[in-house]
Amino acid sequence: MSIKVKLENGREAEYPQGTTCMDLYRNKVTENKNLLAVLVDGKECDLNRPLTDHSEVTFVDFDSPKGADIYRHSASHVMAHAVKRLYPTAKLGIGPAIENGFYYDIDFEEPISADDLPAIEKEMKKIIKERKPIQRREMSREEAEKLFKEKNETYKLELLADLPEDAVISCYEQDDFIDLCAGPHLSHTGLIKAFKLTGLAGAYWRGSEKNPMLQRIYGTAFPSKERLQEHLLMIEEAKKRDHRKLGRELDLFSLHEEGPGFPFLHNNGMIVWQELTDFWRVEHRRAGYEEIKTPLILNRTLWEQSGHWDHYQDNMYFTEIDELDYAVKPMNCPGAMLVYKSKMHSYRDLPRRIAEMGIVHRHELSGTLHGLMRVRSFTQDDAHIFMLPDQIEDEVAGIIELMDLFYSVFGFDYRIELSTRPEKAMGAVELWDQAERLLEKVLVDRGIEYKINEGDGAFYGPKIDFHLEDCLGRNWQCGTIQLDFQMPEKFDLTYIGEDGAKHRPVVIHRVVYGSMERLMALLIEHYSGAFPAWLAPVQVAVLPVTDRSHEYAVKISEELKNEGFRVEADLRSEKVGYKIREAQVKKVPYMLVVGDREVENNQVAVRHRHEGDLGAETLTDFIVKLKKEIAEKII
Repeated sequence: MSIKVKLENGREAEYPQGTTCMDLYRNKVTENKNLLAVLVDGKECDLNRPLTDHSEVTFVDFDSPKGADIYRHSASHVMAHAVKRLYPTAKLGIGPAIENGFYYDIDFEEPISADDLPAIEKEMKKIIKERKPIQRREMSREEAEKLFKEKNETYKLELLADLPEDAVISCYEQDDFIDLCAGPHLSHTGLIKAFKLTGLAGAYWRGSEKNPMLQRIYGTAFPSKERLQEHLLMIEEAKKRDHRKLGRELDLFSLHEEGPGFPFLHNNGMIVWQELTDFWRVEHRRAGYEEIKTPLILNRTLWEQSGHWDHYQDNMYFTEIDELDYAVKPMNCPGAMLVYKSKMHSYRDLPRRIAEMGIVHRHELSGTLHGLMRVRSFTQDDAHIFMLPDQIEDEVAGIIELMDLFYSVFGFDYRIELSTRPEKAMGAVELWDQAERLLEKVLVDRGIEYKINEGDGAFYGPKIDFHLEDCLGRNWQCGTIQLDFQMPEKFDLTYIGEDGAKHRPVVIHRVVYGSMERLMALLIEHYSGAFPAWLAPVQVAVLPVTDRSHEYAVKISEELKNEGFRVEADLRSEKVGYKIREAQVKKVPYMLVVGDREVENNQVAVRHRHEGDLGAETLTDFIVKLKKEIAEKII
């Protein structure tokens, strides 16, 4: 029996049933010589997968996201294989591919240290050199249970028990190593050309503090040593830019055991925070937003009404007031709904754009906390737009323009994802479909490139997510636009239409910065702590060459402060070279060196932290230039 196969170039051909994707490759249906796996009707599969029905086949290599994931997932299996050779009693958890790498969670009888990673790498190289075939085995649940009981793999048995009754049970085998896995994988271990184990951390089994703490080994893998080396250099640069390290050095913020997940901003950090907030406020007023402030703690009935009590309770904090249940807000949305509902609206009042710099609290597991990136208390630059159904497209387009303005100021490129209905969603499927179509139409009509992120929408509506790319090429999800038909129903929100009857508005939830704390962390790393002049905690350092110049240095500092600049005068009896180096370490944008010559000519010698000596000029000329740089927010 023959089957039709549609190939990626659009060509269709007939092949005998049971033909494998590797057979197609050997028949030269593609010119790509670096194939790793295939997509059969959109689903990732091994190259040795037999085709049993009419299919559409697309080959993937490392330069596709799915291909890179398959490559690194296979590398995680090689690592687990090496671990089992060296530590036979170790029990395996899970080992997925992640962005730019992979990890495997493992329960060791005796904990290992980073010093043990080279030995694991050495064993991995042996397995790769042996070019062990990686073969898929499908089996019954009973066979799988027997297999993993014999191997004493208790975590695999737990995963197996959680699989649906009708699930296909598959394992992947390479030599004497076998792992419960859906796949797909490379055809043999020798295809892994370059790898590195990059770290070791603790991780609760399945992310729960109630479960055992396992050891998570991180690694990365690439198809060439050159690409691996480039990535490792990027990791080293990222370590230098780590916002936790720079946060301490630049006195921006601190973290304390007395409040895990609750960061402390210092004066320098508050200056950056305030500049970001002022910029946000000016642009939002210009875009027609009004600003509100809502309470931190609200009654349980409100959270039941909003759906958070049922859908988000595990992430919330609670308290009791006057024998009634209250919750600390994890989101600002319900407060904005109450503000809207506090008065009657006409269709002429809409759209109504309500913004809030609102503090929210969410319970994050202690093992996931990370500087300012992952915290338990943070400020969201929320906005909720209440509108007529026929205003949706214009409002979404307006938000995209606003986000583009903000991100371009910081020098970020970004990509867009459309996230669709999650498994646990509120409301009718028909409304979800309508909302998804509307968001997609805005993107398509404006020629905006995007990708679909299936099942990652909020529980109340689909969303457009903005992923920023920093100077190291890393991606961070910040802005989001969420279209919501559910909350207006939950809160019985209305407006009076042209017909004199009550109608439901539509709501858009959106953030530009996302989390102020996370944005600050991102900016610290993006700029390596060297903020542009408009954000820098200290914009100008005045450095007298000798004690004779102190009076002139103080005079200049006062003039600059009166012009609104943030200035420090270094009046210590140190050599000027030392003072310059200190200002460089503090990443001050401009240094004004003043000595006898500058005093005599009523000038300042200007130094820039990156460009070095810029020559002498009058203070007036310097002020004009710096004001222009700050006003235009030049990077």
